[in-house]
Amino acid sequence: MAGIFEIAQAGDKAYFFRLTAADGTVVAVSPLFSSIKSAAAGINAVRENAATGLIVDGSSTHSRAAAGRSGGRARAPLARSAVATG
Repeated sequence: MAGIFEIAQAGDKAYFFRLTAADGTVVAVSPLFSSIKSAAAGINAVRENAATGLIVDGSSTHSRAAAGRSGGRARAPLARSAVATG
């Protein structure tokens, strides 16, 4: 089973979405949107961009190691990641 996008309300005029994996794990939570239509557009943007997005490791462990090897470059892109949205 593919992940599930759920739109929820936060307050009177704010909405957000969360992406939940098949096992119930919350994978991502969006920022707040001013309308349901905007939240749905955010979901579509995630669907379109997730499969082709680069992974950038910004963790402090990787940053220190990369800085030592790359002459001070703090962030290095990793391999492309594919996300199944089914």
